[in-house]
Amino acid sequence: MKVNLFNQNIYKNKILLKGLEFAANNGALFVAASTFTLSTVVRPLSILATPKTDKENKKFALIKSLASSAGGYLLIMAASIPVANSVKKIDKNPIKYLTPQSIQALGKGEKNITASKNYQFATQLFKLGLGMVMAAPKSVFTNMLISPFLALNNKIKHKHNTKRENNSENKELTFKGKGDPLTRGIAKILNMPCIHAFSERLKNSNFAMHIMALTDTISTLTLIGLINKNKHLNKDRKRVLNYNSAIATGLSIGCSYVADAALDGVTEKFVKKFTETNKNSPKLSKYIEGIKIAKPTLILGITYYALIPLISTFLAERIDNASHHKHLESAQSKKTT
Repeated sequence: MKVNLFNQNIYKNKILLKGLEFAANNGALFVAASTFTLSTVVRPLSILATPKTDKENKKFALIKSLASSAGGYLLIMAASIPVANSVKKIDKNPIKYLTPQSIQALGKGEKNITASKNYQFATQLFKLGLGMVMAAPKSVFTNMLISPFLALNNKIKHKHNTKRENNSENKELTFKGKGDPLTRGIAKILNMPCIHAFSERLKNSNFAMHIMALTDTISTLTLIGLINKNKHLNKDRKRVLNYNSAIATGLSIGCSYVADAALDGVTEKFVKKFTETNKNSPKLSKYIEGIKIAKPTLILGITYYALIPLISTFLAERIDNASHHKHLESAQSKKTT
């Protein structure tokens, strides 16, 4: 009895339910918030724990992580809230925004259109897809923040005898977007037959993981290009940062797909028990949708920010050293000939 009660408490936990609803309603911001938490706490600890690695390379990897998390979170928050609010309006009143043909094609006979996999997929294209659209701007912002973070680090370094003061203020950000034009614009796209066909074809795919993986790839490639053009970094640091970014992204995506597939059975059991426990909840479909977003987010996040930094920071320096030695050997051999 105690075990059953304990399990039920987990499935009905208010924080869990709120988190799942948040993930379903604003997937991009949920991903950004998870990333922000992991990258400002877990990843720095992981980087600092990397064995036999130059302190300066650790510092640059750490600064890149902090700059990326700060820039990404602020940009996604600003962009995603209006989009999420607009989709909510369609959720609550689909008849007002969608054509009868769209409701039939996306709703698939469900009493509440939000319970349909087709509709969930179509709307997540906006909510999660926003993160992919913002990947390049996020990288631009990250690159812009690297130099100020370096300057701040050097300033702190020079004042190591003084006490560090934290005067950061928590400011509540509010966004008052012009809801109807944006909502009607999203609805117009949802009314397109090609979106109906696309949703029908991919509704059962692992679209959340695919979108996040593609987002990370775009972000990394953009950042590498920008780092190469950054005049405030010397060539050696640029190479290490680029190797670090490429290795981290490649390994995290590969490992995350493996972990995601391995956890499918556990997830199915969790969803089944969760559904049984919350079968009378009017928000059940939202919670299930949230689980689909939360699972790949946490897998990618924990892999990328806890496990991979140790490996990527360690390997980046060694690859750069090997490349540097090879270059020196090549230069010496040319001289002798």
